[in-house]
Amino acid sequence: MAAQEKGGKPHDLNCLTIAELAKHAELRMVKQTRDYYNEGADSGSTLLENSTAYSKYRIRPRVLRDMSLIDTSVSIWGARNSVPIGVAPTAMQCLAHPDGEVATAKACKEAGVTMGLSSFATSTLEDVASGLNGHPLVLQLYLFEEREHSRKLIQRAKKAGYKAVFLTVDTPMLGRRNMEIRNQFELPKPYKIANFVDDSTSSASEMVMGGSTPESVQGEEKKSTSTKGYYDRKIRQAPTGPITFHTHAPNPTLSWERDIGWLKEQCSPEMEVWVKGIATAEDTYLAVRHGVDGIVVSNHGGRQLNGALATLDALPEIVEAAKGRIPVHVDGGIRHGTDVFKAVALGADFVWIGRPVLWGLAYKGQEGVELCLRLLSDEFRLCMGLAGTVKVEDITKEYLVKIDKSGFISRL
Repeated sequence: MAAQEKGGKPHDLNCLTIAELAKHAELRMVKQTRDYYNEGADSGSTLLENSTAYSKYRIRPRVLRDMSLIDTSVSIWGARNSVPIGVAPTAMQCLAHPDGEVATAKACKEAGVTMGLSSFATSTLEDVASGLNGHPLVLQLYLFEEREHSRKLIQRAKKAGYKAVFLTVDTPMLGRRNMEIRNQFELPKPYKIANFVDDSTSSASEMVMGGSTPESVQGEEKKSTSTKGYYDRKIRQAPTGPITFHTHAPNPTLSWERDIGWLKEQCSPEMEVWVKGIATAEDTYLAVRHGVDGIVVSNHGGRQLNGALATLDALPEIVEAAKGRIPVHVDGGIRHGTDVFKAVALGADFVWIGRPVLWGLAYKGQEGVELCLRLLSDEFRLCMGLAGTVKVEDITKEYLVKIDKSGFISRL
């Protein structure tokens, strides 16, 4: 059922908000997938606060400003993005829909927005790049202890035209996700962690989350086991076996001094190096000092350290520390176009959307992702107009007030 929106695509009358999209997705995903996508760490308080943090702010609208021509677009990596919104890298999208990351890429191209691809995608980085057909694309990277795995991935991304690497820095260890433990989550057949299947340093023919990987050797089935890294008499032993998320993604050895320089050398000159997972001013200063090209304020969707600051609450001090020297992006908890407006007003140059895209993918594949992006984009445009802004660069903290626990408001 649909009704024509004036000047645009038809409304989906069954789904007019991101909240309704979440409900549709819940009915279409199996329990294991639903729990994996939607869960936060431990009690989930940080996951919840990522969203509720936005309710602490109210918009101060201005009037009589001629809103007849609104431009919601921004420039990013040499291209014009239709809105200051990108699709965040999220793992294993084929669990939501068989077309997975390729469907998401095609939806991003249609919407004119950039996309981030997870290292642990169920589609190859080359196939996803072909779906975007030249529109900016970034690779989220877990820098493995055995750097050769990461080096190969970086070289492939450079060849495929990726614009940047987002180094995930908030996973020295994996947060405790109880439903994932209870469900004994594994990637079901026939899906694979596609970017590592052909890695000659990995014997995996089918990748799962956990640690045991079936493979065929001389016509017989055997188990190839992956092991986590560990210290053996003060000597660090790197993870072994086929690459899996639980064994290889957490890297407690990462450091500013050793790894950022190496990564910049590997990515230069084709790709920028960003760090994803910054939550403090102190680490922002270090990011600037070590020459990264940008930062993403993120707490991994509330999936790592429960009790950490909501990303919106962390944003202002990071913007202040960056002082415009590098761009500051933010993700986590954005569920409405007004949330995008608030994040930009607090100093974010750009925002990234994660779970709502997965919900759209589960709902109707590529069409569902397009719907998700259209809902947020339309809400953002409407918010801009009603708040009295016609360009994204007009959106500043002057358009916000903050509500304290007693209900009193304060200007920013």
